[in-house]
Amino acid sequence: MRGSWRIGRIAGIEIGIHYTWLLALFIFTWLLGQGFSSTYQGWQSYLYYVAGFLATAMLFVSVLIHELAHSLVARARGLPVSSITLFILGGVSNLTEEPEKPGVEFVMAIVGPLTSLALGIIFWIIWFLITKTWVLPVFSINIPASKQTLGVAVIGFLAYTNIALTIFNLLPGFPLDGGRVFRSILWRASGNLLKATNIAATVGRVVGWGFMALGVILAIFTQFGFVNGLWFVFIGWFLNSAADNSRYEATLREHLTGVLVGQVMEKDIESVRPDIYISDLVQTIFIQKRKRAIPVVDADNLVGIVTISDVKAVPQEKWPITPVSQVMHREPIHAVKPEDDLNAAMKIIAQYDLNQIPVLSRGKLVGVLTRADVINYLQLSQELNIKGRPKANLPGAEVKR
Repeated sequence: MRGSWRIGRIAGIEIGIHYTWLLALFIFTWLLGQGFSSTYQGWQSYLYYVAGFLATAMLFVSVLIHELAHSLVARARGLPVSSITLFILGGVSNLTEEPEKPGVEFVMAIVGPLTSLALGIIFWIIWFLITKTWVLPVFSINIPASKQTLGVAVIGFLAYTNIALTIFNLLPGFPLDGGRVFRSILWRASGNLLKATNIAATVGRVVGWGFMALGVILAIFTQFGFVNGLWFVFIGWFLNSAADNSRYEATLREHLTGVLVGQVMEKDIESVRPDIYISDLVQTIFIQKRKRAIPVVDADNLVGIVTISDVKAVPQEKWPITPVSQVMHREPIHAVKPEDDLNAAMKIIAQYDLNQIPVLSRGKLVGVLTRADVINYLQLSQELNIKGRPKANLPGAEVKR
């Protein structure tokens, strides 16, 4: 996810935070501080916000444990997990591959809510052992003043929020966990992933619109409900957008499955030598050919990629004396093979935010695959209703080696 910072690794999985997480930390600390001040009496004023900060931090730890459950189950089922990112609405596990079987998706999806439920029960039991009541505080409480401590406040909050997260995540709207469970059931029943995704995404949009409607009602018709209402509208908008994106990705996958990189790539390769000067590169490639990136080749071997971003880092007065070899991107060079599936190539392009990717055969540059190539193929395949088919049945699938 763009705008994220890596903070460490757990079980070999990279953990990152998105800049919106910092905004969430501030907002939730303030909101929870306000809530705790109306629930727990007699504290020094700053302690309410300390409790709000600790409760928010521990909430995101709970979210991280939830996502780790998804990721570890996915990895145990043979699906690579590149990272987990925490952001304003929770967390997301970044899988480099999608499940190929409905049973795998079901197990991956259900383990997250079960983990949140387990955390909620654990905190609930701790709450009971301290307060001697099973009634959880939703900013109202009736326990002895001697037990109204900062720790009790945080534990009570974590108990009911983890249980609330379980219920929220089990809603059948895709791409929530419940939506993925729903899709896996539909997928298993119909045998059609695209159909199952379209139905689950439609339900996801309905859930999203429901949250937005509830947010408007809260903001307009309830006292002090504007912030909560705005938050519900934001969640609904996010679910709506995510459902649309999921439907698009499923359609994309349907049209690209079985299509080879070698069938779509540009075979008339444009490349430059490493000793060409930047001024010549800009004039002949970036301006005249309207390209934003170009492979750098030496004796038929790919040695790097040079982009407009690389050139922008060099002062313009030095362009006539600076060879491309000094600014080009050398390693790692992400590449694919002509016989690779186009879906796999698109995952690499999306994961590393690339505009184009070189195609290598036995270490030699034989083509370039660009986003425009894929978009053009998609437009044509949708116009002609061409869907992905087994590679062996595709004309021109044979790749010379």
